[in-house]
Amino acid sequence: MDAFIQRHQQDVIGVLSGFDRMRFRGTLRSISYAEGVDRFLGAVGVRYKEFKDYVLSLSQALIDHGERVARQAGRPFEYRASSSEDKQAEALRIAERDGITEGLVCVLRCVEPCMSFGIRRNSNGNVALRSEPRKCLHLYYYYMDREFGLMHVRVATWLPFGIHVCLNGREYLAKRMSKAGIGFEQRDNCFVWIEDVARAQQMLSDLERRNWERWLKMLSVRVNPLLGKNSGLDLHPYYWSVSESEYATDVMFRDVGALARVYPALVDHAIKRFASRDVLRFLGRRTNSRFNGEVSTSLITRSEGVRVKHWLQENSIKMYDKQGSVLRVETTINNARRFKVRKMTVRKGIRGMRWIPMRHAVADLDRRVEISRAANERYLEALAVVEEPSPARALLDAVSQPVTKSNRPYRALRPVSPQEASVFEVVLSGQFLLKGFTNRDLRQRLGANQAVDVQERRRQSGRTTRLLRLLRAHGLIRKVSGTHYYRVTPKGQRIMTASLKLRDADVAKLAA
Repeated sequence: MDAFIQRHQQDVIGVLSGFDRMRFRGTLRSISYAEGVDRFLGAVGVRYKEFKDYVLSLSQALIDHGERVARQAGRPFEYRASSSEDKQAEALRIAERDGITEGLVCVLRCVEPCMSFGIRRNSNGNVALRSEPRKCLHLYYYYMDREFGLMHVRVATWLPFGIHVCLNGREYLAKRMSKAGIGFEQRDNCFVWIEDVARAQQMLSDLERRNWERWLKMLSVRVNPLLGKNSGLDLHPYYWSVSESEYATDVMFRDVGALARVYPALVDHAIKRFASRDVLRFLGRRTNSRFNGEVSTSLITRSEGVRVKHWLQENSIKMYDKQGSVLRVETTINNARRFKVRKMTVRKGIRGMRWIPMRHAVADLDRRVEISRAANERYLEALAVVEEPSPARALLDAVSQPVTKSNRPYRALRPVSPQEASVFEVVLSGQFLLKGFTNRDLRQRLGANQAVDVQERRRQSGRTTRLLRLLRAHGLIRKVSGTHYYRVTPKGQRIMTASLKLRDADVAKLAA
């Protein structure tokens, strides 16, 4: 990302990275599956023929609790006929109308889809519980929270009583900065100017280290009376996971005109130049032949700005010009299982550190942050080459001269020659961006690893080693300490990309 910031340093006034929108999901794991509900019914002494009436009584207890909480606070308890209605906008209107600055704003009711259970006959003709999609009444508790501003808790009033908590990290930061006396200008859910960006970044980063489970447990007890000791149900607390997270990197430009000058070129580059392999690379996925998912890109003009969005299965990364002067790159993770986390696990009786699918649990939130931040930085780094202000010679002349490193001379590179270009294409390949590449990787991709004779393979390895030393001497690659891997440097990214683009450029257009 540093390359992009340096490229536009005269116009950039600050960079802010952190959570935007977050949605937590609470699950009563003991009754979230059919067998668990079966055991629960047996524990409370409810037979199948009494199932409907019993669950209706639990549902009514949740509804009565919501009405009682609203009445005691003197707040509206209203029904909404359409699930597509913007309930947050309605809650904000009510808060502004009634001057609510802290506490409960309203409780809204709405019938929406959910997963629940029903009594059905199976293929053997026996009656059994079955999980199935259905619709049920949901209660939306909207709060004007002292930390997060306007947020809501949604609880399903039908078994298994799932909960969602939605909040916004930028609203949290606005509250923190106001309390600390830091000046800022906020428009919608972004900041176009912050007096002390470094302190603001520290505040926003506190969300990444927060003890979420304790806070979320407090909210669940507030909206679900079935969790209390007086309910007699002995339900375990909710298990909390992150069902969706938006991690945004905001590059704040000094004014609308500064971003407007460069943004069309950024959009053009993202649409025309970022292929499926690039999207895989941004989101930290391998670009090998084993991937059989779907990658798509869309361009749309919205009220917030022109948005470019790249989907990789259920997850995405997008860019848009927010409020005219903020370039936002945002990674959204809906399915955490698509990524890996390194954990201590036991496999075949052997305990050790292994890469396993990342969980949705809040326990893996630090890894989610690491993945999202790295994706945003890779995206901005890939945009750093757009409209490079210096001519190509300023990049290529430096490597077109012999150099000396550690008292050893190295020849000049021929950046646009077919031989050098084939090497550049290999080392810039997306599959090597994260882990890097080795001598063997380079030989295999260049087709020089087919020799059967051992001596010939050694000679090929030696030639590749000398090639790697040449690229290192010119600063295009670096060796990863303690490994056999090499990675492309920011300088190498710019020079090799420029060389390949020059080879593919239309001569007629260049002459024109």
